[in-house]
Order: sequence, then structure tokens, then C-alpha cells
Amino acid sequence: MIKETLDSNGKGKLNDKKIAILKEHFPNCFSGGTLDIEKFKKEINQDIDFSSEGYEMNFLGKNYAKYIADSIDTESVLVPDVEHNSKSENSKSENIYITGDNLDVLKHLRKSYSGKVKMIYIDPPYNTGGGDFAYNDNFRFTKKELQEVLDIEEQEAERILNMTSSNSSSHSAWLTFMYPRLYLSRELLKDEGVIFISIDDHEKSQLQLLCDDVFGEGNRLGTIIWKKKTNGNNMGYIPPVHDYILAYGKSVTEESILGFPLTKDEIEAKYKNPDQDPRGPWDTMDLSANHEGPYFPIKNPKTSKVYYPPKGRYWVFNETEVKKRIEDGRIIFGKSGNVGPVQKVFLKDRTNLRKKAESWWDKHGMNEDGTEELEELIGTKIFDHPKPTELIKNLCSISTKEDDLILDFFSGSATTADAIMQLNANEEGNYHCKYILVQLDEKVKKGSNAEKAGYKTIDEIGRERIIRAAEKIKESTGADIDYGFKHFFAKELNESAIDQIKEFDPNLLASELEVEFDRDTILTTWMNQDGHGLTPSVEAVNLDGYTGYYVQDYLYLLDKGLSQQHIDNLLSKIVEDKNFNPTSVVVYGYNFTDFNILTQLETNLKQLRNEEKSIEVSLIKRY
Repeated sequence: MIKETLDSNGKGKLNDKKIAILKEHFPNCFSGGTLDIEKFKKEINQDIDFSSEGYEMNFLGKNYAKYIADSIDTESVLVPDVEHNSKSENSKSENIYITGDNLDVLKHLRKSYSGKVKMIYIDPPYNTGGGDFAYNDNFRFTKKELQEVLDIEEQEAERILNMTSSNSSSHSAWLTFMYPRLYLSRELLKDEGVIFISIDDHEKSQLQLLCDDVFGEGNRLGTIIWKKKTNGNNMGYIPPVHDYILAYGKSVTEESILGFPLTKDEIEAKYKNPDQDPRGPWDTMDLSANHEGPYFPIKNPKTSKVYYPPKGRYWVFNETEVKKRIEDGRIIFGKSGNVGPVQKVFLKDRTNLRKKAESWWDKHGMNEDGTEELEELIGTKIFDHPKPTELIKNLCSISTKEDDLILDFFSGSATTADAIMQLNANEEGNYHCKYILVQLDEKVKKGSNAEKAGYKTIDEIGRERIIRAAEKIKESTGADIDYGFKHFFAKELNESAIDQIKEFDPNLLASELEVEFDRDTILTTWMNQDGHGLTPSVEAVNLDGYTGYYVQDYLYLLDKGLSQQHIDNLLSKIVEDKNFNPTSVVVYGYNFTDFNILTQLETNLKQLRNEEKSIEVSLIKRY
């Protein structure tokens, strides 16, 4: 089932994907497979500075982290929790909870959810040196393999392997741990998406530099200082009572406002009509932006004074558009007519009216609130400092709106799911966001209250919290919202199974593979791989006694026993049934031990192209 992944992992080199993109778009700049940088400079010809020196963040393991993020696919499978998912409250839910290593899960998610997540919130390990973080990955590289894929010296390869296998808590280890997760986060975000990251003083500076590197310094939205407790318990030279929440966008524009929706009174106070403009109430907005754009003088027709954009900024409109807007009164020179040009924006044209969130948050819940909330739901104190729902609700409020998708891949006690359900159940009924939560099945501490309460792993606590929070919210509000969630496990294979898959030869189908994947696991993993996500509608299709699984335009044939009779029925259905239009038929190769059947299926599907309807259906064989 994952043979293709196992075969490809470890064969590429760092930046292979980026080089492939350059080859696709600039083939004339390559000679013998090597990029001719001088030709490339001339080709783009945008006065870009290619100087050899410049400011950048480097740390031991950075190229390794890049390689892990971009060139190594997950070797795990997604196993659905069939019993949980079939319950009435969960069967149609669009919320998702995944148990597993979040790096593996992010690699699964990129296949269906890239560019679809509006907001990510994470509360990663803070690396205080007190045992809350220790890096230890499970990638099986030898020193020689690492030298080859990263093109590095033996000594550096040895240092990286030592760091990644020795429970290191150094800054480099923490950054190597965080880099691929942030890299994949950026892929998952929508263009207007935002990520919030909680952190304390120990790694705040390093995290900001890392985020500048991954998201771009120009996409830094700011930093929230959140007061998490009333006193610092006399810890440290200056006892801290706050955490930081770093905010970055994927592609920041002047519309990337992080703000609370304006109330009716605030809207009326902001948008007035002092000059009785027939177009209605209006306010002013900056005419310049910090991203590259038009740069030219704008002349005030009344005073003849000339204005340029402020230093480092550009006009948001070209000269033709500026002239047009001055003539129709949509660009004015202040309300007095004697200052720099600004846009005149009308209330009727605004769809996202918000009051900018400020950097100091001292009325958004504290640690003790989060502790009490969880204790009330679970019945005992399990975590010391879970984030309060009030904090997460406010982060959601300033960055999301109806039907957005929110991701938390260090979900811990599942505060994020609780907060989203509370928002969804609000009286206005205009907020219907969905969530994806990810949590490692990390064992609870021996002798802890969690263990005494019967919990074995952190993810068990998180799922139980969601169930109990849903019951409480439903009882108190009666709101008709999605209270359920689909549950999946990201399951890694043991080395014995991996060896069998690697050695299996699809050209010798008579050989038997002892590693068996159940149908639900195969279907879940492949549906997601093919871009259908984890909560699509699946139709069981009866092919004269053989069952296929139809998802959007893909038909999955996963069971043993396919015969020519079933193939004939499939072909007839494709030709005759107007509601059945698969473009791809995917077969589970291990269950098709007869070459003749596979060959016949492929031949018959090709023949459809020669029919009058010229139907194109491709056959995909996977192992």
C-alpha cells in the first residue's frame, strides 16, 4: 500500500522539488543538469541582488529539517476509528481528530488540505530545559546516506545524527524539530490564512527568526503579549506573568486585519457622512501599502502640492486609477482637503468590518481559567496549565469567519475544539467553523491524576474533553451544530512490515505479502492522498456482486475476487449510468494476483476511449 513511498524516500536530494520547478520554467538555464546562474540572472532580469553575503538564520540541522519537510513523505497509514466514526453524532461530522505524530499527520494533510486552512493555532513544547522538550526522530539515515542527500561533510552528518537521536534540548534541536512543521503549516494555509504560535522567553527570539525564514519577514503580523497569570511565583530574576503569541500570515495584504468584528454602535461611530455624500456613510483608509507597487507623484488639484508614498511604501492604485478616483471623490486629500491623499471608503462596500486587535491581552482568560475548565469537565485536575477557551475564542474571532477551517496540531487537552464549539453555538448562529486536531498518543505520567482517572495517553484525554464539552454546550444552548468528530490514527509500520513491502515485487504477483491492510485503512489513506479529504461521502457501488467504492470521480477496487463478469458490469455502468462518471479506477495491487484480470481491466478501460462517448478512465495500480 505504501510501497511507492518507501521506494522513493531517501532517493532524492535536498531541493529536488525546487530544482524541478526551475527546470520546468527555465529549461534554457540548465546545462548537463546544472543551473547556469548567470543565464538565470539574465532570464529574470529584475535587478535582483545576488550578492554572496546577506543576513539569514542558520543552525545545525537546518538543511536536514528542510529535507525532512520537503523530500521525505510519510510512511504511515491513516486508520479510521470505525466504531467511533459510525456513531450517529460522528457519522456525518466534518470535524477531525487524528492521533499520531504531527509531522506525519501534516504530510498526510498536505495531500487534501493544502491551501484550505484559514487559521492554525499551536502551543508547541517551550524548551525551558526542564524536560518539556527533547528531540528524537525516527528517520533511519546512515551517516553515508545523510552525506549524500544533503551534500555535506562526514563530520556535519555525524553531528546531525547525534543531535537527532540523543534527546537533545539545544536551540538547534528545537529549531530542527519546529522547522518542518512550520514549513508544512505554510502549505496548508489559505493565501489569507494566519498562524498563531504560543511561546515563552526561552525560544521566542529563535522562533521569530525561524518564522521570518519560513513565512517571510513581510508576512509577520505582530506579537500578542498574553497575561497568563497574576503573579510570577518569584521565579527568575524578573518573574514572568506572560506568554507571547506570534502571528504570521501566508500572504499579507492591507486587508489582512486581525481584529474583532465591530458592533453596530462602533460601525455607526466610525462611518459617518459629514459631507452628505449620496453614496452613504464613509471613512478614510491609507492609499499606500508596504508591498511593491506603483510609485509616482500624486498632485493635489486644489493646492498643486505633490505627494509621494511614505518611505518603503507604494501606492495601491496605478496612475490611471488614481486620476479616476480623484475625479469621482474616492481619493481625497484629508477631510480638510489640504493633507496627503487617502482613500474614501464607503460602508456599503465594506464586508470585513473589524477593530484591530492590539498587542497587550490581559482580559482574555488566564492559566487558572483553563485549569478550572478542564477540571470541571473531566472531574479531576489533569493538566497544570491548559490554555483557556477564552483565549482561543478570541484568536478565532480576530482571524476567522463562517465556515473556515481551523487546525491545531499540538492539541493537548483539546481546548481549541471546545472553543470552536462554543463559538459555533453562539446566539447569532453565524459562525460554523470546522476543526482538525492532532495529538501524539503520548503516555501520561506514572502516578498522575490522569493515570488514576483511567487515562493512558494524552489524546484519550483530549477526545474525552471534546465529548464532554459537546454535551455541556448542547445542554446549555440547545444549538443545532456539529458536536461530533471523525477519529483517525496515523499508524507507523514496524520494520518487519516495511522490509516485506520493499522486497515485494509487483511483477511476481504469485508471491504473497504477509502484511495486510484492512479495507477501511486503504480507502481512508488513498481518499486523502487523492485530494478528497477525510470526510467525503463514499458510495458503495454494486458491480454484480463485487463492491467498489465511489468517491467524487474516483472508483476504488480494493477487495479480492474481481472477475471478468464484474469488469463487464463496471463497463456497462460507466457507459449507461449518467450519474456514474469515474475518471480514475484505483486498484489495490496486492489483492489482484491474476495478471490476466488486471490486463483485461486495463484493456477494457482503454477501449472506452474508442466508443462513441470517448470516455477517458485511467487505471491506477497501487501497492
